[in-house]
Order: sequence, then C-alpha cells, then structure tokens
Amino acid sequence: MNRSFHKSQTLRFYDCSAVEVKSKFGAEFRRFSLDRQKPGKFEDFYKLVVHTHHISNTEVTIGYADVHGDLLPINNDDNFCKAVSSANPLLRVFIQKRGISHCFQKTSSTRQQQTMDESPVLLEPV
Repeated sequence: MNRSFHKSQTLRFYDCSAVEVKSKFGAEFRRFSLDRQKPGKFEDFYKLVVHTHHISNTEVTIGYADVHGDLLPINNDDNFCKAVSSANPLLRVFIQKRGISHCFQKTSSTRQQQTMDESPVLLEPV
C-alpha cells in the first residue's frame, strides 16, 4: 500500500499539506489523512477505503462532494487527484455498493436514483 496514506487525525495540525478524508459507507463514518502533494494512485486509495470500512469483499463505487455540493465520481487517477486538490479543508467521500447508486446532475437539486449494472460508472473527468 502507498505510504502517502495516513490513518491519523492529528496530522492536520502538524502538516498543512495533509488532507483530511471523511468517508461514509451506510451509517458508518471513517477518517484518515492523505498527502495533498503526493496523494498516490486511485487503486491504492480504493484499497484503503474498502479496508478502512472492512468491506474488502464488496464491489463499491466511490464519489465525493465538490465545493458546490455535487456528488462526483472517483473512479480513476485524474478524478482522484482532482478530488484531493479541491478538498478544502475536508474531502467528503461517499461509498455505495455497486448495483444501486445515486447519480447527480450538474446541479445539486436534480437527483436521480438508478440501478446500474456491474460495470463501474464512467463519467467524464471534471
């Protein structure tokens, strides 16, 4: 696993390059830190998230809330780096089991719930 991931809340007080991540899966929340300068790869982040939530045998989709409150996907290295770089001060990550997912349009007020197939959600990078 990439060493740029830290599972320490206190890191934000000592290192201004740290990004605090608050991830939500169902009713459970987890917190950990990432290095803003070297966030690592999406694959390592995905493994960290499923390990942290103890859902290693579950296929999930990962998204984050941007500064406007829109839910955007984290499904590749580009989206992951964009999510980390735009986190101010907290990166809010939402994890859902693959199969049923909320898809958000450009505006936060337009929500649609749809059933998705087993393939990952492919949206254009932001």
